[in-house]
Amino acid sequence: MMKTFVLALALSFTSFCSAQFVSGDDKLHLGGGFVISSGTYTAVYLKTKNKKKAFWYSLGMSALVGATKECIDVGQDERFDTGEMVATTIGGLVASTTLSLFVGKKRNDKQKEVALVN
Repeated sequence: MMKTFVLALALSFTSFCSAQFVSGDDKLHLGGGFVISSGTYTAVYLKTKNKKKAFWYSLGMSALVGATKECIDVGQDERFDTGEMVATTIGGLVASTTLSLFVGKKRNDKQKEVALVN
């Protein structure tokens, strides 16, 4: 009974909230940040074999590109849109985190064989 009451109370407050609108341009910024970060992560990791460096360089590159693009917009008499810069950086964060989780996890077959024999 108490769960139903709390649920009904929570749902009654949802009409007071307004959802944020995500524009198509923000989606493009998210995708651009993802692509830039993925490329940077791959290049840095192949060169250094260091996941931490690859993560931070790729995240930094997506943030740098987002800020640079917004500075270019200001030069073209448009406003500096922090939302677009954040969207680019979030796209980079998603790519960097995903690659960091899955890159470099090689299983050594010899270690598996030794473990099975022992």
